[in-house]
Amino acid sequence: GNRRPAYLEIGFGNGETLAALAERHPERNYLGIEVHRPGVGHLLLALDKRGLANVRILRQDAVEVLERGLPAASLAGVYLLFPDPWPKRKHHKRRILNPGFVRLLARVVRPGGLFHAATDWEPYAEQMLEVMSGAGDLFENMAGPGAFAPRPEDRPLTKFELRGKRLGHAVRDLVFRRREGPI
Repeated sequence: GNRRPAYLEIGFGNGETLAALAERHPERNYLGIEVHRPGVGHLLLALDKRGLANVRILRQDAVEVLERGLPAASLAGVYLLFPDPWPKRKHHKRRILNPGFVRLLARVVRPGGLFHAATDWEPYAEQMLEVMSGAGDLFENMAGPGAFAPRPEDRPLTKFELRGKRLGHAVRDLVFRRREGPI
């Protein structure tokens, strides 16, 4: 019902990051997608407690939403923070960030919009960087070719990030900008 830029967080977990972003940026709209019912409930409680009205939630598969649930070029940005790394080789096919997913992102992120991912799992970070770099006609790496971005000050720390740091894992951020042009 307004013209504020819209941002999507895919797999918001318990919603702490999404609630913090929405509170920091009342000039933005946010959409959160999560399949875990308790996480949805936790975020709803946090939004109510903070009095935030700039967040909408979908309990649905993110790929379905990107394919059919959002208009083309409708998002100013997408967050994919600490997705399941599926560390076993036989499960790598389950990782959400793959070339097909990137094409779906390119469809819904407007030119100039951002895709921001972060992980503390080094092999997944390398794969994410490879996949996003392979879509150079669609997205530009804001940190430069082959580089990870410094953690943007705007990104709240997540419980997964803090856990990873306690375990000695380095956190890697990727920030890519949607290029102009067709998909």
